[in-house]
Amino acid sequence: MADEAHAYNSVWQLRGDAWCRLDEAADRLNRQDTVGERRDRYVGICRDILAELTPLEPYWAYPGNTRFARVQRLFTDGSYDEFGDLVTRINRALTNESYRSGSQKRAGADDTELFPTDPRDLEQQPVSRHDQPYFEVLVVEAMSDEQEQALRREVRSWRRPDDEFRYELVVVGSGDEALVATRLNVNLQAVVIRRRFSHASPRDLSSLTEFLDTSLSQNLADHLFPDERAEILAASLTELRPELDLYLMTEIEVEDIAGRLGEQFRRVFHAREGVLELHLSILQGVAARYRTPFFSALKEYSHRPTGVFHALPISQGKSIVNSHWVKDMVSFYGLNVFMAETSATCGGLDSLLEPTGPLREAQQLAAEAYGSRNTYFVTNGTSTANKIVTQSLVAPGDIVLLDRNCHQSHHYGMMMSGAKVVYLEAYPLPGYSMYGAVPLREIKSKLLALRRAGKLDRVKMISLTNCTFDGIVYDVARVMEECLALKPDLVFLWDEAWFAFARFHPVYRTRTAMYNADTLRRKLSEPAYIAAHETRLAADAAHPPTDDELLERRLTPDPAKARVRVYATQSTHKTLTSLRQGSMIHVYDQDFDQKVSEAFHEAYMAHTSTSPNYQILASLDLGRRQVALEGVELVQRQIENAMQLRDAIDNHPLLSRYLSCLKTSDLIPETYRPSHIGQPLRSGLQNMMAAWEQDEFVLDPSRITLSIGRTGYDGDTFKRDQLMDRYGVQINKTSRNTVLFMTNIGTTRSSVAFLVEVMVKITRELDEHVADMALGERGHFERRVARLTADALDMPNFSGFHPAFRDVVDVVDVVHVGDDADAGLAESTPEGDVRPAFYLSYDDANCEYLDAEQIHEYLDAGTDVVSATFVTPYPPGFPVLVPGQVFSAEILRFIADLDTPEIHGYRPEYGYRVYTRKAIDMLVEGSVG
Repeated sequence: MADEAHAYNSVWQLRGDAWCRLDEAADRLNRQDTVGERRDRYVGICRDILAELTPLEPYWAYPGNTRFARVQRLFTDGSYDEFGDLVTRINRALTNESYRSGSQKRAGADDTELFPTDPRDLEQQPVSRHDQPYFEVLVVEAMSDEQEQALRREVRSWRRPDDEFRYELVVVGSGDEALVATRLNVNLQAVVIRRRFSHASPRDLSSLTEFLDTSLSQNLADHLFPDERAEILAASLTELRPELDLYLMTEIEVEDIAGRLGEQFRRVFHAREGVLELHLSILQGVAARYRTPFFSALKEYSHRPTGVFHALPISQGKSIVNSHWVKDMVSFYGLNVFMAETSATCGGLDSLLEPTGPLREAQQLAAEAYGSRNTYFVTNGTSTANKIVTQSLVAPGDIVLLDRNCHQSHHYGMMMSGAKVVYLEAYPLPGYSMYGAVPLREIKSKLLALRRAGKLDRVKMISLTNCTFDGIVYDVARVMEECLALKPDLVFLWDEAWFAFARFHPVYRTRTAMYNADTLRRKLSEPAYIAAHETRLAADAAHPPTDDELLERRLTPDPAKARVRVYATQSTHKTLTSLRQGSMIHVYDQDFDQKVSEAFHEAYMAHTSTSPNYQILASLDLGRRQVALEGVELVQRQIENAMQLRDAIDNHPLLSRYLSCLKTSDLIPETYRPSHIGQPLRSGLQNMMAAWEQDEFVLDPSRITLSIGRTGYDGDTFKRDQLMDRYGVQINKTSRNTVLFMTNIGTTRSSVAFLVEVMVKITRELDEHVADMALGERGHFERRVARLTADALDMPNFSGFHPAFRDVVDVVDVVHVGDDADAGLAESTPEGDVRPAFYLSYDDANCEYLDAEQIHEYLDAGTDVVSATFVTPYPPGFPVLVPGQVFSAEILRFIADLDTPEIHGYRPEYGYRVYTRKAIDMLVEGSVG
């Protein structure tokens, strides 16, 4: 099983496929023509698959130990007909999830369950007992089979037809198995820890070592008191699956234990008082996450008769249903979308700008789900969310460290706030015409330079993109710790536009902003950390480290000075369930109430419509419910689909001839990977965890950057002419020789299969065309391939702001001192002011257009040419020039070599918009004066 498991990211997917293979093998075993060696072969296949399933089945409620034992018994007894029938029923129930509704005894018995639910049926909103959402509850206690069955019967006896949900039990007897079950079983929503459980399982768990935590077993063995052991287990379960409701059942000192452990458990019960209250509490706990305050209020509003005497004629569909010409809107969208339209903020609804009712509750529930202290809904995308955060935190003159390759909304946010920007350089990937992420050494060097220049007090914020469009993920904890060691009050804005899903995977979560903000706050208050830092301070006082030494050392923040101030912006609509432009701002800022809340409110008002789209807000509420209850399952499926796509391409003899999926080692240089694991996920969960714990950067495995240079197509042509125009395959990003495929929680195995089919068709046609090429045409093709695969582009760094848009001291340095007379002056630092550079272009008299050849002539003559606009090639999609930045020959060459059809800020008929020499001279003279 170990070799098989390595091909999967999620064991539940391996298990599902194993049942499908067992069903197929059992069917072939029972065919009349299966005799002799052929029969022996299928008997052996069934035996191997049963052996593969045996260590897995105890951790799911269906088919359950009793039913699975019957499967094994029928096979062992040679009752292959009954064995095959039972396996078919179980596989059918697992495939179509019919075991979730009605009686598990009947699950999989109906042939109509072979077909999935028609999505159109959802419009009818059927309500019946069989529509109760289903989940599973883990019980941790060593008990006999008879005791386990008695517990199941008692729990089932408390069910009522009007219960909102239904659940089944999974019972394990040890702490290590509790952790295994929590890792494997995505159906779990609650865990009940009872008094008697062992630290280690009597079962053979050797095939599950990848999911065991031996340190937990040892820790449990070292503690004798039941409440201590329960506390240790609860902490491990919470770290792994923070969304689970934990319950404790004990028999001694229940009041004292509740006082000590109440923070870790939703409820603490006395074991002798029965399970009714526990049963009701479990249902109530899931109901709390299931609640959608704003969606429910909007749905209730849509059912009310109202008289509309305000704006919005479309409200309740009244301008549509009586129309002779637009009734097709109702037939296409459905009536409910119009029934729920209103511009009113009363009558059970709420105001986005001043929420006090259901919208406020919805945002509070989102904060709980995402681990923030405050969460705010945004209805016009993360571009607006970034501007809100920036404007609420940054005042004119504040210095901000900004990833140069970030989304354009950050650049515009800098312009609007009047920030002095220090651009951070990401490491280049010239072979693929893209940039990676910003190394920590680059960030520290900029902070140290600002400290030497006496400007560290003006540094307000750093903004980084995590993860990048191409899937490069930062070590968020290390970045924040080392930056706070140099600047204890630094504010972090993590742009997680493409990373909202990461909260709901136990490995991904460790590199998210909110998780690390909470972890860091707790760490700074730990006595052991405080003592270690005092020792470090004493050593540094005796031998003060140089800046070069600080660059090499892993720095730790001073717990007496550091403040945890972290913001994350997420495009919920990009990676989770939400209508388009639905986004969230998550805040974990210790100083928010005292220093930011008023400014944040004003910035929110400035950028948010007074007529927000209530459908978007409701979808954010529903999307939060979804990830709170099934986020783990959805994200695991997303990653599994990505890995299946990678394997299908790299292992296909034709596809691998022209295409290859870039590995971690292709996109992250080894200097940033101390683990030295080139493909962490493909080599097992433990290797993935090791890489994500050690490496400065890791790769999001749900993104597949496909190298296509050997096809002879550039990325944009491959996307437009092959994928989109011919087959309707939609992708976002390309580079000169790559295209990016992203799986998401809506990706299905069928859609992966379709993409593989499309790629095979494209490469088969290409292969046939190449085989038929004449000698001259073949030479042209090979040169094109060589240009895309062997010729790497030079990746230009940020060329710098013109002195006219730098700090006054920098202008004085340049104008009055000269290159050889800088002794004694403050160190020049690279921050520039985008705002005046942006608005200077509003006067056409200050600008002119120059083409690339003219700009080269000026540069050759030693004359600066300054951009008056943002210049952004698509692809790669980041500004290579911002207002106030000087042109360089490297930038012009990079743009020309990209051969990209779309460059924002560039007009082919005129050229680049730049500032006249007169305008720049007037600015410099004014600064000096």
